[in-house]
Amino acid sequence: MRTIGFIGTGNMAMSIISGIYNNKIGMRIMSYDINNNNYEKLNNMGVIICKSSAEVVNKCEFIILAIKPQNFPEVLNEIKSSVSEKNVVVSIAAGITEKYIQKIIGFVPRFIQVMPNTPLLIGRGATAIARGSKVDDEDFLFVKKIFSINGKTCVINIDKMNEIIPINGSSPAYIYMFAQGFLDFAKSKGINENVALNLFCATLNGSAQMLLNSGKSPDELIKDVSSPGGTTIAGLSVLKENNFIDIIKKTCEETTNRAYELTK
Repeated sequence: MRTIGFIGTGNMAMSIISGIYNNKIGMRIMSYDINNNNYEKLNNMGVIICKSSAEVVNKCEFIILAIKPQNFPEVLNEIKSSVSEKNVVVSIAAGITEKYIQKIIGFVPRFIQVMPNTPLLIGRGATAIARGSKVDDEDFLFVKKIFSINGKTCVINIDKMNEIIPINGSSPAYIYMFAQGFLDFAKSKGINENVALNLFCATLNGSAQMLLNSGKSPDELIKDVSSPGGTTIAGLSVLKENNFIDIIKKTCEETTNRAYELTK
């Protein structure tokens, strides 16, 4: 039986562990967190609680580092005397690369870099996953399977992991802000907020399916909605005048730049 250990048991780790538990995938799970907020839930799912990060590393083949980027230096220094080439090290944090981890632990680990997003919490995640230089096919496919439990998983080149962050990792926040604008407008016009939310979300879901399944490009789909001289054209003109596409691109660039800063 394979053994997987979680260092950090926040929301993202809990969603992954819950997916493994609910789908009855046979594996031994261990965890450690400086906070014990979720220990009762973990115990109920049969997770073995360790006393330190080093204990997780010593007892588990697969190590998922489910911690914030700013906590990596401390945690990596705690485990560097325990981690070895027998471990597969999995990072789910933005900007944390194989080279970054190597710099602290002193050697190139068997490494997998993952960028999930928060819809993973409800089983509808979108996860980008990339293999490091020393991971074999069997181990990589095993980790991919774990993340595929809770949504869509796509493999990309590891040198594009920072660039993918705005596409799936950070984009939920940008989508929520976009949604807030429509809800604020609805409220200002006296429209029930719950009605507006349900209509907008249904439209968002339907539009996503059109993008995936219609065989049409975004530009073609925009034209399908936009009658000449109609209401949609009037709204699109405001977006174009205010460089909406350029704003999205700049947002993505800033997100990516920050990811590169975190690796320094």
